[in-house]
Amino acid sequence: MCKTLIVEDSATFRKAFREALNKRFPDMLIEEAKDGLLAFQKIKAIQPDIVFMDIRLPGENGLTLTGKIKDNYPDTKVIILTDYDLPEYRAAAFDNGADNFIAKGSLNLGEIADIIDLIAAEA
Repeated sequence: MCKTLIVEDSATFRKAFREALNKRFPDMLIEEAKDGLLAFQKIKAIQPDIVFMDIRLPGENGLTLTGKIKDNYPDTKVIILTDYDLPEYRAAAFDNGADNFIAKGSLNLGEIADIIDLIAAEA
């Protein structure tokens, strides 16, 4: 069973994304966090296989948090999901160890499902 954490400050986006994931992957364990502090606590507790990470978060930003996750849990896959599809954010995401970068504006649930299937097959 794949364990997933959605780190996103928008409750509306978290809910919609979680529902979409639940529909496609009914056996997936999905947790949520609205900020970086809560996210890191949940990562320590459940050690997710996948983290879907927003960049702009209350407290610690998602890019810094991605680096901390990769330093402490290198096998966890971090996928940046953001409204800020800018080259400097993309570069910073990969510099901090992100495994993928997806703009919310071009979010394709088929693409997300393919990524999850690939990660689950590796686990």
